[in-house]
Amino acid sequence: MTEDSRRVVQAVEEPRKHETVGFDSLADLIVARMIPAVLTRHVPGMAAWSAATLLRALREASVTMLAAIATLLCALAIAPGPGPAVLAVVLCLSLSRSHLDRDLRGRIEAAVVLPVIGLVAVGVGMLLLRAPWLGACVFVTGMFVSIWLRRFGPMARRAGSLIALPFVVLLTTPHIQAAPASSIPTLLIPILIALLALLWVSVLHALARCMRLLPPVRVAERPAPAPARESSMHPIASTRMAIQMAVALATSFVVGYVFFTERWAWIVLTAFIVISGNRGRLDVAYKSVLRVLGAAAGTVVALTLTLHVGSHDMTTVVLILAAIFIGLWLRPLGYAWWALFVTIALALLQGFAGSSAPRILWPRLEEIVIGAIIGVISAWFVLPVRSTAVLRRRLADALAALADSLDPANPVRTPAGFAAAVAEVEQLAPAFRASRLVTRRFQVVQPADWVDALMACRAPALALIEKGETPGGVRRTIGAARKSMRDPVELLPALQDLHRALTE
Repeated sequence: MTEDSRRVVQAVEEPRKHETVGFDSLADLIVARMIPAVLTRHVPGMAAWSAATLLRALREASVTMLAAIATLLCALAIAPGPGPAVLAVVLCLSLSRSHLDRDLRGRIEAAVVLPVIGLVAVGVGMLLLRAPWLGACVFVTGMFVSIWLRRFGPMARRAGSLIALPFVVLLTTPHIQAAPASSIPTLLIPILIALLALLWVSVLHALARCMRLLPPVRVAERPAPAPARESSMHPIASTRMAIQMAVALATSFVVGYVFFTERWAWIVLTAFIVISGNRGRLDVAYKSVLRVLGAAAGTVVALTLTLHVGSHDMTTVVLILAAIFIGLWLRPLGYAWWALFVTIALALLQGFAGSSAPRILWPRLEEIVIGAIIGVISAWFVLPVRSTAVLRRRLADALAALADSLDPANPVRTPAGFAAAVAEVEQLAPAFRASRLVTRRFQVVQPADWVDALMACRAPALALIEKGETPGGVRRTIGAARKSMRDPVELLPALQDLHRALTE
């Protein structure tokens, strides 16, 4: 077995197998044993996670926070004040999650484009303050373009990510200005902070990979697809998502400006969050529920903390960074955890923004609920993307990848393609499993059962691929499962037959 194949198998095997493999050093094993077992028993989402997986999430969160703290210190040296500090942290979090630093090409693109986009974002920020309606129009247009560009392939997708990044930052720090003590022109401060964030994220990620704290970069270069044809009545997915985003943001701005003049940003931000990365209507509804629940819990915790913690001392700063770190670590378990800890961090930050946290948190929860409702309505009624259609497409891709991996005519048969396709299916699982809890009594066909059946096939299929075997019975069962994609009723029995064939 090759080293690459071994890593793929280790990454996708059943969670319990990670408890004894996957550690790069004795220190890793010790840290993993220090993760309390009570978490995996009682924290939602952790039951399916092993110690090694939690350790990888902990590593990623640690590297990201180190980059954020380094950028934060540089920002405070350049321009003392909460505004640049918040901008530094938010940019580091966003850059780390967007993976724009994963290769030389991405770093060069970001270094060239970020200053230009930073200037544009500064202009939009000024418009939002001085000409709100015009600024809202420019903001909505920018976000629409960033999503619409995805149709033109990887290069355009990266450009879209860069375009969207500063606009999202504006929603979290639109009114905080740099301290007057800075000798650097205000216009240059966000540009310098953006470049510093890119520098620290790139350097620390590269260092962590050299030390084997993070997995190596694997960039699969594929030719950019030609723009898909579409009609005015049936636009392609990227166009539909761009239109949904534009409608949600426009509605949020109108509601915010008319009814919440001083507190519109959180309505817009929540609508953006719940509809971004749209994987279908169900996914948006599920994400909105998590967003509201996480924010509600965070509001309660934050109110408790603000009664016992000062607003202008080092203790508060440490609590803010700790909340962000824990949110980063637990975010892979579910968006609700990220929403909870970010709400705590932002509540503690209110003391630095000159606001009373108890006075502003409950109205903020109201704004989050309104933004979530707007996002769900836009995804549900504006050129909707059916979640079951997305799931069936990804299931078909997984079965096609499995067929290729077991095709004797294929000279190169590796588990990587099937493992990646199954991971795409698994991304949709939480929303469908939550839906199954609600609809199991009156809905016979449960798409979550399709996901569970495919997940059961994963380990034996990967083992079979690794052995290099191509049994005809299994290949025929895969073909039958692919044909059953046309009929939802036949799909589950076909996947169950595939599992039996793989385990015989």
